[in-house]
Amino acid sequence: MITKESRREAIRKFKEQKPEAGVYAVRSAVSGNAWVGISRNLDATKNGCWFQLRNGLHREKSLQEDWNAQGESAFEYEILDRLDPDVHALEIDDQLKSKRSDWATRLSARQLL
Repeated sequence: MITKESRREAIRKFKEQKPEAGVYAVRSAVSGNAWVGISRNLDATKNGCWFQLRNGLHREKSLQEDWNAQGESAFEYEILDRLDPDVHALEIDDQLKSKRSDWATRLSARQLL
């Protein structure tokens, strides 16, 4: 049985967690296509991306077309790179964009905006 104190402690720890920013890829196993994006909250990004794709709402038309043609099971979400948590808040966007560009080049992938 969970005590009130342990429950409060678990809630406090959850609230103190900072979301991880970084670079991710969405890949199609069937076509071999890849798309690289950036996020300030990598854990929440997959859910949002999959929701948009399932509902035909994704901004990246080429990704949406592949998704529609191949189905959800053909795709995977992969975290490629995480930002150091000590990065100054004013540098986060620039570092994310730079890393996205680097990964897109490495993977011959399209960049998600």
